[in-house]
Amino acid sequence: MQLHKTLLSIGILAALGAAGNAMAQDAQPTQQQPAKQAQKAGDLDQIVVTGIRGSQEKSLDSKRNAKSHIEVVTAEDVGKLPAHNVADTLQRLPGVNISSSSADEGGFDEADRVSLRGTAPSLTQTMIDGHSVASADWFVLSQGGNMGRSVSYTLLPSELVYSVEVNKTSQAKLVDGGTTGTVNIITRKPLQFAKGITGEGSIGAVYSDQAKKYDPQLSALFNYKNNAGNFAFMVQAFEQKRHLSRQAQELPGGFAQISPTSAVATAHPDLANVYYPSLLGSTLFEQERDRRGGLISLQVKTSDSFTLGVNGFVSNMKANNYNRNYMLWGGNFANTQSPDAGYVVQNGVLTKANYTGQAGTAYAVYDMIYREATAKSGYFTIDGDWQASENLSAKFQLGSSWGQGETARQFIAEVTSAIGGGASWQTHGTGSPVDWSVGGNTGPAATGFGTWGNQEVKAIDREKWATADFTRYFNSGAFNSLDFGVRMAGHSRRAVSPEGASPGNIAAALANAAVDYYPGGFASNIGGTFPRNIWYYTPDALKNAILNNSTWLSNNDGPNGRHNYGGEFTVREKSTALYAQANFEGAHWNGNFGLRSVNIKQSIYTYFADTVNPDVSSLFGSWKRVYQTNKINRILPSANFKYDLTDSLVLRLAGSQTQTLPDYSALGASSWGSDLDKTGGGGNPKLKPVLSTNFDANLEWYFMPRGLLSAGVYSMNMKDYVAYGTQTQMLFSELTHQLEAYQIAMPINANAKVKGVELVYEQPIGKNFGVNANYTYADGSSSHTWADGSHNLLGTSKNTYNVGAYFENDTFGARVSYTRRSSFLIGLKAANPYYQDSFGTLSASLSYKATKWLSISLDALNLNDPVIKYYQTATIPTSFYSNGRQYYLNLHFKF
Repeated sequence: MQLHKTLLSIGILAALGAAGNAMAQDAQPTQQQPAKQAQKAGDLDQIVVTGIRGSQEKSLDSKRNAKSHIEVVTAEDVGKLPAHNVADTLQRLPGVNISSSSADEGGFDEADRVSLRGTAPSLTQTMIDGHSVASADWFVLSQGGNMGRSVSYTLLPSELVYSVEVNKTSQAKLVDGGTTGTVNIITRKPLQFAKGITGEGSIGAVYSDQAKKYDPQLSALFNYKNNAGNFAFMVQAFEQKRHLSRQAQELPGGFAQISPTSAVATAHPDLANVYYPSLLGSTLFEQERDRRGGLISLQVKTSDSFTLGVNGFVSNMKANNYNRNYMLWGGNFANTQSPDAGYVVQNGVLTKANYTGQAGTAYAVYDMIYREATAKSGYFTIDGDWQASENLSAKFQLGSSWGQGETARQFIAEVTSAIGGGASWQTHGTGSPVDWSVGGNTGPAATGFGTWGNQEVKAIDREKWATADFTRYFNSGAFNSLDFGVRMAGHSRRAVSPEGASPGNIAAALANAAVDYYPGGFASNIGGTFPRNIWYYTPDALKNAILNNSTWLSNNDGPNGRHNYGGEFTVREKSTALYAQANFEGAHWNGNFGLRSVNIKQSIYTYFADTVNPDVSSLFGSWKRVYQTNKINRILPSANFKYDLTDSLVLRLAGSQTQTLPDYSALGASSWGSDLDKTGGGGNPKLKPVLSTNFDANLEWYFMPRGLLSAGVYSMNMKDYVAYGTQTQMLFSELTHQLEAYQIAMPINANAKVKGVELVYEQPIGKNFGVNANYTYADGSSSHTWADGSHNLLGTSKNTYNVGAYFENDTFGARVSYTRRSSFLIGLKAANPYYQDSFGTLSASLSYKATKWLSISLDALNLNDPVIKYYQTATIPTSFYSNGRQYYLNLHFKF
């Protein structure tokens, strides 16, 4: 039925175009040629980068000529973007923020998510060549309990890019889904190349100073175009490997409260409801990321009026990782044992405490988790570009995109340590790590062992679509052209955990297993005094002990199987969109107005814990199936207006309504929890989409070639913004094998608003130098009140700025840039909101053009060796991460 409706819609739209064409044939011929009309009606011309100076000049020309508020980044040669994935480059644009994580995995050294104007990444839509791209994540929590709509940029290397457009204002012809804007990554097309045969490539290496590893970086491109210029194909390939070593102090359970009814509070009333660290960890995370893939594109111009295109892209990344976290276990003794005399309480927090060891009490717990993880993304499209007549053009596309993130195996050991040894800590606010220590036996011979089992977790993302877009050109008057079209799509996102292994006598197998120790100088740049010379089981020892002493249970969906129903859900969405956009133009002005009608049906399948009347059960507990359908019907208006006040001064005004559907896990996730701190999360299938009413005004002064001074203001009023509250739920514990009370973060709808200012300054200095700077102010708030009394929005940094300088002549080039964003809300930790602290990165690049066909580049990222800090309040830190610096040396070839 849905397909029939779409075919009918396409037929109606084609008939409208044909009718308009018939009317046009009765009119007088125009003075402009159709190709020129089409170019004039477009938003911007493609840009070719010939150097830093040429790039900036042409980018500013494109920004100036665009009919809506956009930013543009471009690159001609493979690998010559000033970064090593698309997000690294976008962070230097005004109004753009990047983050290095998608869930609760903490901060890394590579940009992973992009967001616009002080909002969460899920509210920004990412597309490739104007179509959707399915995505997935390597991190286990992002494969289930925290699955958003944002795209992982770690799967999108810079070699993919011809140009990137950041649309800050909406148009009816743009695919809906980005409340705050849309990022469109444009790839190169075979017929765009000037020569018959083109070859490009790069070979190089990256050095990560904290991992102390060198890894290869390879990419290549081949393009063939026949002499007639009507057939061409392109092949791109890349293989890039990188080692990471993240050294940190983590407080994974946040701070808990001493119960007023506990023995401790009875003996010391001043400690009632005082916060204490439930876990204080010395954390080493190591990973090898191996990204491989490529792009194939073919174009055939079957006639002067029709071009057929076929495109395929795939990016696969192996991301095996080993996380070790040796933790002071405050949650195991702070409610039952009183601290020694001399403890200190400040602002309701137990900031300093010493505990004399008591026999049998475990003062530390040690988690070692080795995961075999992968992430994949890809798409396939068939395109038709038809110039039906002088006054009518059409574009058609059929496409499919897929993404998958999987943790196939998890090898987990949990060791209790420091038995009877006592513990102490002293906090220093959020500026530096907590000083802490434990006594007693902390070596490999420590007693007490546990494991959570070896469980498969997988996220599967799929979308198929069909589009038909038409442009009808007119011959006179201000009404320049009419864009209209239809899009039909079917999308599904699934989290599955169908099988796993029940552990056997793993402790005995590890009794004399091989061990290693944290690297020398571990976490030296984050400060603090805490355990650093820590042992761990080698990955092979841990893996072999669990594989050889576990029973893998597959194809068992019954009570004795390890089908984790509570970790599964499915969200299916069928959508149809129709749009019409009128484009206007006068002597010194242009603009557009349009409507986009969106019809979406959601089907959500999930499970909730139920011990009374369950539908299914396994070793993880009993569950009841839940099914929910939601229907969304919206008409989204948009308008853009541009006026040339003078030859160098441009005014832009825009207004629109946009929407974004809630995150997949916010809709579908079953309740889940952490056994160590009894906190977790869950979904709400009745959530409504975010609907935002947006206004934008920008004044741009192009005071010289490559020179720009601009100021803009914007506002977004969001209805049904998604925030998070907490509630107590009974969930099955794998440690105690019984139902336990957990504090679960649940998504809810609220209202929110963001208003802000953007300032941009770019100027050349003499022939070879130049500077650039931009600043974004974002003031966001919501009607939801968090547990700390705030009304913050997820992802809103109040202040973001970028400054940079460059030098370039015909042979040498150099540039340096610094990016900084202020603190922002991440989400919930232990039912309390937590934040990432202010954060800045310094990057630099050098280039040398040796010959016409060979150039050499050296890029250095995170030169300031930043420490990424997270906190709960001014007195309660959450984590401190150090990732080190990265250096890329590449030789670029072009033939």
